[in-house]
Amino acid sequence: MGALCIASKTYGASSVIADLYQSGCLKALFPRAASAGLTGVFLNTSGGMTGGDRLTIEATAGAHSRLTLTSQAAERVYLAQPGPPARLTTTLSVADGARIDWLPQETILFNGSALQRRLEVDLAPDATFFGVEPLVFGRVSMGETLTSGSFADNITIRRDGALIFADAVRLSGDIAAQLSGPATAAGHFAIASVIYAAPDAEALLTPLRAMLPQTAGASLIRPGVLYARLLAPDSYILRQSLVPIIARLHGAAPPKTWML
Repeated sequence: MGALCIASKTYGASSVIADLYQSGCLKALFPRAASAGLTGVFLNTSGGMTGGDRLTIEATAGAHSRLTLTSQAAERVYLAQPGPPARLTTTLSVADGARIDWLPQETILFNGSALQRRLEVDLAPDATFFGVEPLVFGRVSMGETLTSGSFADNITIRRDGALIFADAVRLSGDIAAQLSGPATAAGHFAIASVIYAAPDAEALLTPLRAMLPQTAGASLIRPGVLYARLLAPDSYILRQSLVPIIARLHGAAPPKTWML
């Protein structure tokens, strides 16, 4: 079990910690950053998740502050015994003129794992959100195949209380077979969602499309909301595509944890 709550605020020209609470296996580090924003690196000291685990992350970017959150390493979800699945719930709130960049590294699902994951984002009228969610369904280089397991994922974004984005994924049973279909992932077992919700989203559509591999697509799904989904045969190739995309939409070099 673990809980992490982080809030940022402005102090002069910089963003600093306004509040911090951590308990259980979730911890946060705050390395020095070259930019004026605050960067938090969270880690699960238990080394992974399995059935029955509960992790919650809450983050708030106070007015006109900028908060970047990333993970120290990939999150691993291991074989689950019969019973409740592992649950990871993330809630992000972004105030007036503020920005949150949600940039966790990959979540790796092992055979027989069970995970329910939820990301909820609440934006003020002029707030900015940039998020990346990479998923790896078995480590192909290790010969791993997800012939059994369950995965449920929900992402919702609201601006000024109104729903502007919703995405849900449900996979259960032989996940590898389900992802092998031409209408699903065509045999690609590394997937990422990229979301950019901001007034300048439309201006970034063409530059983003120019950076995408052939196994990806991007759309302006509504004014101010840019979405892309990437497919790759493994996590290494997926990361090769994501790093320049993160640099472009983040407006700075990716967090150092992405470059190790």
